[in-house]
Amino acid sequence: MRIDIITLFPEMFAPVLNESIIGRAQKSGVVEIHTHQLRDFAFDKHRRVDDTPYGGGMGMLMMAEPIALCFEAICREVGKRPHFVYMSPQGKTLSQGRLRELADTENICILCGHYEGVDQRLLDSFIDEEISIGDYVLTGGEIPAMVFADALCRMVPGVLTNNECFTEESHYNGLLEYPQYTKPAEWRGMAVPEVLLSGHHLNIEKWRREQALEATRAKRPDLLE
Repeated sequence: MRIDIITLFPEMFAPVLNESIIGRAQKSGVVEIHTHQLRDFAFDKHRRVDDTPYGGGMGMLMMAEPIALCFEAICREVGKRPHFVYMSPQGKTLSQGRLRELADTENICILCGHYEGVDQRLLDSFIDEEISIGDYVLTGGEIPAMVFADALCRMVPGVLTNNECFTEESHYNGLLEYPQYTKPAEWRGMAVPEVLLSGHHLNIEKWRREQALEATRAKRPDLLE
């Protein structure tokens, strides 16, 4: 999978996406992540990519043409048109189900918004999908883009050591994850549930299923609906 990110702050991404699991996945060639400075596609010496909105209002809007030029350059570099995603609080909330659907996508481009948003004409003519990471507003789309890229990359085959690393997690099958324990078997007077020490795999699987249902019922009853 190749991910291209259009941003005003490309330097924000390396400290996050070049480390740990995603960093190792890039080094092994399982995924590629490229950032693109939008100001490189500006028209004037000040490298401006924003302007005042028609009709008045607070703030500035990102102009359509620099974004279009950047995306078209990415298309030429990749050799095809990537699936183009705009990180926006107006988008559909990101879910594990949507990540599973996108995990087989070969090329994805992410646009990070800033200021008061993006010229609607660019959204109407270029963007395939708007995605939100929650019902709140951040100062820019860089952090949501990192969240999306991280969550998406770890679903790509070969990034994690085994598919069970994510198939047993919260939200993958619609439930929250069961509670987990590690050594020692007793800690500050609290013992690990006896079933987990039994070695009886069918009983352990049944217990985990029951605990996942109970956790979902207690913490996120909306998921059971």
